[in-house]
Amino acid sequence: MPAASLVKYLYLSYVSSPRAERSLYRSLRSGKVSTIVEVGIGDGRRAARMISVAQRYSRLGSVRYTGIDLFEARPAGTAGPTLKSVHKLLSASGARVRLVPGDPFSAMARAANELTGTDLVIVSAGHDVDSLAKAWFYVPRLLHPQSLLFVEHVGADPKKDHHFETLPLDRIKHLAKLSSPRRAA
Repeated sequence: MPAASLVKYLYLSYVSSPRAERSLYRSLRSGKVSTIVEVGIGDGRRAARMISVAQRYSRLGSVRYTGIDLFEARPAGTAGPTLKSVHKLLSASGARVRLVPGDPFSAMARAANELTGTDLVIVSAGHDVDSLAKAWFYVPRLLHPQSLLFVEHVGADPKKDHHFETLPLDRIKHLAKLSSPRRAA
């Protein structure tokens, strides 16, 4: 999969559906995004599109992508792609792809120290609340002062009440502090 053309970038950033994802694609245009971490990757198509746009605009030329997802460990009756199918889809981009299976907390605990210097972090909606709350402890390790972090929010009507919120670094540090493991006295 080649880097996105200008027409594809314009389509993804201003016309594509779902509308909420447009801000993600526009954030890649700065050229400062070459490392992406996504917590909850859905079917992998958004990840493939983000990689394509990042490859077009990255000043470094190469893109590293890490996806954290339950994959085959999803609850029974919950549809989703397998780790193998997502790896095949994303590897075709030529980006360095790493997929970390598990819930947000366990996967982040295993991988956070290897993900330092991440430029863009996306936290999708729909995670176990407790696991995600504990995972915030590891997020500041990933970031540098210019990192961007988007959190997806989905309301009762996903078509009308669906958006990505950009979290500032001080809010991220506050969430990490709230999830810090308590030390016994």
